[in-house]
Amino acid sequence: MDNKETITGVILAGGLARRMGRQDKGLVSFKGQPLISYAIAAMRPAVGVLVINANRNVGDYQKFGLPVISDHTSCFDGPLAGVLTAMSYSQTEELLVMPCDSPLMGTGHLQQLLDARRDNNADIAVAVADGRWHPVFLAIKTSLKTDLQRYLADGHRKVETWLVQHHVVPVDFSHQPGLFMNINTMAELVNLENQSV
Repeated sequence: MDNKETITGVILAGGLARRMGRQDKGLVSFKGQPLISYAIAAMRPAVGVLVINANRNVGDYQKFGLPVISDHTSCFDGPLAGVLTAMSYSQTEELLVMPCDSPLMGTGHLQQLLDARRDNNADIAVAVADGRWHPVFLAIKTSLKTDLQRYLADGHRKVETWLVQHHVVPVDFSHQPGLFMNINTMAELVNLENQSV
């Protein structure tokens, strides 16, 4: 985990969680801990600065002792808006991104993204499993901020469409198919808790 001081980590907790009955997913309990606490534990060893991107319940997120940054608009414009917010906040060359609702993700997995981006001198490294991109797991150059700003200002929101405009290296996690099990509904939460017993 060399050079971690050149990396800012952001945990995306800024969505509306419509399928979760609009509960704030990062604050929902999983095995007795808020979901975001798992993301914090995974991220903290890999980065020099760690922030939470949240647009609701900011006071509750501040209790985790990290800076909480909100999107520049109140429109809930999706994950790229959170990435742009973190890029604007960051003073580092690289941003490491993960969502708040993937409790099986560990520091080693995130480090693979960072290593792959650097080893390939890529703009972005993205997690892939079984041919499917998981585009909110990223290591990304913060120098792409202006380009992302323009993309969003033009009304675009789709993450993959923006990513492929750059030098992207996929990082294959197909050998761990359950790694990207995220939690979008209460039923999925219960199911994942039962699987993890």
